[in-house]
Amino acid sequence: MSETIWARSALHAKQRPDAVVITCEGRQVTYARFHLATNQTAHALLATGVDTGSRVGYLGRESEHYYDLAVACAKAGAVLVPVNWRLTPAEVDHVLRDSGAEILFVERDFVKVADRVRGDLSALRTVVQMDGFTAWKSDQPEADLDPGTGPEDPVAQMYTSGTTGLPKGVVLPHRTFFTFIANMRRQGLDWIDWLPSDRSLSCFPGLHAGGYAWFMHCFNVGATNVVTRMFIAEQAVELIERERVSLIWAAPAMLQMMLAEPAASRHKFRSLRKIVYGGSPIDPDLLGRCIESFPCELVQAYASAETGSFVTCLTGAEHAPGNPKLASAGRVCPGNEVRIVDEDGRALPPGQVGRIMLRSPAAFLGYWQKPEATAEMMSDGWLRMGDAGFLDSDGYLFLRDRINDTIIVAGQNIYPVEIENALREHPAVADVAVFGVPDPRWGEAVRAALVLRPGQRVTPRELAVFLRGRLADFKIPTGYSFVDRLPRNPTGKVLRRVLREETAPATP
Repeated sequence: MSETIWARSALHAKQRPDAVVITCEGRQVTYARFHLATNQTAHALLATGVDTGSRVGYLGRESEHYYDLAVACAKAGAVLVPVNWRLTPAEVDHVLRDSGAEILFVERDFVKVADRVRGDLSALRTVVQMDGFTAWKSDQPEADLDPGTGPEDPVAQMYTSGTTGLPKGVVLPHRTFFTFIANMRRQGLDWIDWLPSDRSLSCFPGLHAGGYAWFMHCFNVGATNVVTRMFIAEQAVELIERERVSLIWAAPAMLQMMLAEPAASRHKFRSLRKIVYGGSPIDPDLLGRCIESFPCELVQAYASAETGSFVTCLTGAEHAPGNPKLASAGRVCPGNEVRIVDEDGRALPPGQVGRIMLRSPAAFLGYWQKPEATAEMMSDGWLRMGDAGFLDSDGYLFLRDRINDTIIVAGQNIYPVEIENALREHPAVADVAVFGVPDPRWGEAVRAALVLRPGQRVTPRELAVFLRGRLADFKIPTGYSFVDRLPRNPTGKVLRRVLREETAPATP
């Protein structure tokens, strides 16, 4: 049971009680205090009727209280369901309804959204406002709990959209946050590592699978997590210097925004020992600027919510100007396996592009209550990634395209069909295809190609207004192209690749 979040909390409280686990907006919590606080929260959860496997929702931004709840869920045997606060009420309703969340914790700014959806959710028994979080649990004991859960039991359910456009719950077990560390240490490698002495900043939100996993990896080694309510580049630059941050996890777009800040300098970043980046492709020019501007190791990583942790890594030593491997996502990390297959599942030789298949000991348990989708994603322990790429003769993975047409904007996954369905509701739209185009700031931008009904006219501004409230803001296209017809293959499938390459410049 040592490789469970609840057991690790007790271990740190005993072995490093005075070390700081979280610092947030000037507030610090030690491992000893955090252990007792999360015990109280876990007892309070149990008192409300939460049981092993119960889903516990959270709608709000990050703080020490969010991670208090996250670890408390592990101690109660429950499963945390973070809800992205950027989602529309309809999207929030879907996550809570699909997960069957029995209790929802909500910050003040999002109470109206919670009130709007809670009435129709039969499973949701209790809503706790975070303003009263401390009082809600104050009369509960601080005694340790043993939920009887092990490494294979679920602890978090992170929602990520699929090709249908409806978010699916990615169920992650305790082992997800231990196996990568154990395998790297077993091989004596430090490609990506977390040290007890680290002061770590994740630019990804903890409501995102990548941000949650990063926090838990740091927590499990006993490091200090520097937590921000949300990523703001100016604040991040100042925070790195003030909090002496040594380790960062960020998307390329976040690194670019930090470097664009007037206060950014090598002196400001002098405390850093390593930056791990991923979540979207990195522009070669930006990578060159990062190598020149950050006085520390840069490490690229490839992962997904379903893999649970990192799969491949381009190490700091390989970030040398002119190295041809800089165009790759690196080598396979210990414990993982990667292969490239054709449409029939046959293995392809080095250099040939096909679907990326991988096997990881940190992988998810499956999609919540979606056995067919799980079976489609997993085959004999191998994950069928939506990415196409190839392995070179040295075993480096090169990404070439996304088979499922996912668009990644600053590390956020966006799926075309969801946006297409919303645009089709507009009376002027006859046909539509949504696709991603390279963007120097965000990695990619969302574009839409539209075929209008005869005699109809609509402006990009009108379309943006129409989509507001139907989609989260970051999903709304930043440009539109108006075409006579969409390119399709003989079976009728839209050729988004052709749109990316041949469509006239979009109207912003």
